[in-house]
Formats: sequence, C-alpha cells, structure tokens
Amino acid sequence: MTQREIEELLRGLAPRVLATLVRRHGQFDACEDAVQEALLAASVQWPEQGIPAEPAGWLVTVAGRRLTDQWRSEAARRQRELAVSVEPVPDDDLNRHVDDTLKLLFLCCHPELSAPSQVALTLRAVGGLTTAEIANAFFVPEATLAQRISRAKQKIKDKGFPDGPERLPAVLHVLYLIFNEGYSTTSGPDLQRVALTEEAIRLTREVCRIVPGDGELTGLLALMLLTDARRATRTSPDGALVPLEEQDRGRWDQGRIREGVTLVTEALARSEPGPYLLQAAIAAIHDEAPSTEETDWRQILVLYKLLDRMAPNPMVTLNRAIATAMVHGPRAGLDLLASLDEDKRVAGHYRLDAVRAHLLDLAGEHEQAREHYRRAAKRTFSIPERDYLLRKTSG
Repeated sequence: MTQREIEELLRGLAPRVLATLVRRHGQFDACEDAVQEALLAASVQWPEQGIPAEPAGWLVTVAGRRLTDQWRSEAARRQRELAVSVEPVPDDDLNRHVDDTLKLLFLCCHPELSAPSQVALTLRAVGGLTTAEIANAFFVPEATLAQRISRAKQKIKDKGFPDGPERLPAVLHVLYLIFNEGYSTTSGPDLQRVALTEEAIRLTREVCRIVPGDGELTGLLALMLLTDARRATRTSPDGALVPLEEQDRGRWDQGRIREGVTLVTEALARSEPGPYLLQAAIAAIHDEAPSTEETDWRQILVLYKLLDRMAPNPMVTLNRAIATAMVHGPRAGLDLLASLDEDKRVAGHYRLDAVRAHLLDLAGEHEQAREHYRRAAKRTFSIPERDYLLRKTSG
C-alpha cells in the first residue's frame, strides 16, 4: 500500500477511533490530541512495518497509551485513569450497532454550541478537514475559525453522547459541507477528495436509517447521490477540470442517478420541499437531461427562485443567475449578479468573478470576461479550478 493510500486509510479511521476514545474516556480535547499522535505514529511505522491486522484497534491502543502517559503525571487521577486505559478493547467496541462515528457527529452538534461551532467542530473531528479548509468554507479568517473550534471543544468536554431530534438540522448542514468539500476541494492539487464524499454519503445513509421518512434528510441523500453520479467525468485523464456542459453524460453513474431520482420523487410525494430537497430536484433535472441545451432551464429557474426565498444565500443567487441567463439571456443574469456586489459574504470570492466571467462570455463581452476569469483564478486555492480559469483567459 502506498503512502497516499495509507493516509486515506488513516483519514477514514480517525473519526471512529476518536469516537471510541471519547465514549470510553470523555475529555474530547485530550482524546483528539492522543488520536493525532497515534495517527502520526502509524504514518511513520506502517509504511515500513506493514498495516496491522486490526488497524483501528491498533490506533485505539496507541492513543490509549498516550492518554495513560498524560494522565500518569496527574497523581490524584493516576489509579482511576490507568485502570480504565489498560482495559482490553472489546471485539465489538469499534463495530457497535449504532456507528460511533455517527455518535461523534451528534456530540459535535451539541445544543450548547452555536450552529457555526457545531459545523466547524464536526468538520474537524468527523470530516478530517484542516482548519484552513473549514475557514474557507465559512468565509472567515483561519485564526477566527481556530478559536471557534477550541472554544467548542472546551464547551463539550465530558458531555458524553446525548442525541436528539433538535440537532438534525445542524447534522444535515455538517454532512452537506463535508460532501461539498469532498466534491469540490477548496485547495490543493486535486479537484475532489473521494474519501470525504463517500463518508458523507455513508453517514447520511446511516442517519436516514435512524430517522426514516424525513423529507429533508432524504433530499440531502438524493442530492449527494445525484451530484456524485458525475464524479468520473469531472476531470480529464491529466486531472484537468471538465465543466458540466462538456462532460460525457454517458459515463455518469446511472445507478446513483436512478436511486437519487427515486428518493426525490418519493420525498416530494410525502413532504413539503425544503432547501435540500429543492436542490436535489434541481440536480435530478440536470442528470436526466441529454445535454446542456436540452436541460429544462425554466423548471430549474423556478426551483432556484423557491430556494432563494426559502434559504437565501449568495451561492444560491449565483446559481440562480446562471439559470436566469439560460432562460432570459445573459444580461438578465448579469443584472441579478450585480445584487451580490455589496454582499460581504461573497465579496472577493472567486465564484462571483467566475460566474460573472461566464455570463459576460455568453453576452459576447469577451475582453471583460477574460479580466474576471483572471481575477477568479487569483482568488481560488484549488489548482484544477485555477488552471481551468486561466485557460479561459486565452479562449
């Protein structure tokens, strides 16, 4: 197994190991530090010595020893903590009926935390994202995000694993962001991180099993499946980004499309549409269309208008501007885009320049389009996206 494959394995195991330690010992912050040390030890030893037969158990054991070493210096707690930490790991300790990773997910969405802190902590602990990646997703400075995560970990210290229906919206938002980071990675040489998208889908399926019949939850799972169905065609063999209109639709994952469309249809029949279900319906229209030209853009525009009223945010408006341009012409899309120029949440974000450049190209204003493509390329941290935007400047 290559070093990169080992790193992907460790990324997938980390949430399970952390969840196991927190359940057994409490003290979220100390457990997270111990897990990070165990991961570092594994990344050094496994390439040379081979992967253990039970890699998760190995990590739990090593991390547990790190906790023991830390607690041994605290004389008043030494005997109690040592007795707990040397207990053998039960055979089913990492494979309980209710996934420990899911329990960790609900723990991170503790009701005493603010919604942004719930999302940030979960992306860090369960999704394995770096602080910089999460800060980019939140449009906040990295230092601010680091402080938010630190305060959140302190607040839930020794809280255990309570869960409740009031946390479901926060959990869905977290899963949505984890999937998005995997599908369109905010920084680095790769356009997508498959391990994150697959983990988001897996966890969402698990939540669906525990909370059956929820329309928004079903919509989120459908949205993930319908979006991920295009994964294989989003990059060329050399890793270059391929936009939606140039993708080979014959290579889209038809199994995921069928499952996603079925979920959307069933959820719309029994539930009032919410933001995730509306986005899933939009994704279904894209996936079922034979080509960009034959896409039902009028229906997509109607859905985006509903979504913009129900859950207004700049990214929805960006997508609505594209749909508006496809129905009413690029100038109408540009007029809608102008409403975001004073929005601090998106000012300076590369997507605003990229969409404006695309619409200017459609309007025949190619020199202005190239200027905005250049601006967008300077503002993105994703190498495939930057290269694609730079290619557009010479088109």
